[in-house]
Amino acid sequence: MMQKYITGFALSLALTLVAYFLVINNETHPWMLVVLGVLAATQLAVQLLYFLHLDDEVGPRLKQLSFWFMALILLIIVVGSIWIMNNLNERMMHFSPTEKNQYMLTEYDKGF
Repeated sequence: MMQKYITGFALSLALTLVAYFLVINNETHPWMLVVLGVLAATQLAVQLLYFLHLDDEVGPRLKQLSFWFMALILLIIVVGSIWIMNNLNERMMHFSPTEKNQYMLTEYDKGF
């Protein structure tokens, strides 16, 4: 059991250091986000398998079910927040920055 934790720690540390040095030593390239995304997904898999033990469960797999439910709820929150912010941005884009500030100040003065 301890060997699994040591392996997970070593993999996590290696993935973190690779991502860190990749960002520190290179300029921004279009492929950098793809590589960092792959490293992040690999880091997620290492964390789930070595530390949360999602692969060890036998039976009804309640850990996996609760994890996927949590991931779905998180996805709904993130996508919904982005959707709302995008909608608000579209509704305010026809204003200049000065007009936006003036509009927001007049709306603030109105209260709820």
